Amino acid sequence: LLDNDQFLNELGKLFQSTRTTGSLRIILKRYHGQTKPKPRNAPKNTPTSSSTTNSEISCLIRAHTEHRKISTVVAPRDVNRFHMQFGTILKANMDGLKRPPRAMKA
Repeated sequence: LLDNDQFLNELGKLFQSTRTTGSLRIILKRYHGQTKPKPRNAPKNTPTSSSTTNSEISCLIRAHTEHRKISTVVAPRDVNRFHMQFGTILKANMDGLKRPPRAMKA
């Protein structure tokens, strides 16, 4: 798990390494601090350890290629700054995309 600035630097490096061949996948998810799955047979009366109503929900961002995985957690107070920098990196590195061929209508 990297901090936000390190994640953005490494993301730029991953984009450069996959420029000619390979693919890069980016996943954004809600993250509320839970690291272990909840048991299915847990009693209904016990309170959960991480209550999503009282705490702020963060954003988990993962990026991976065939050989490398990186991830970070963005706190709610840092979301605007992070997404501005994240968008800049995406715009700078997604210039080599190819359009899919269109089907000809008869």
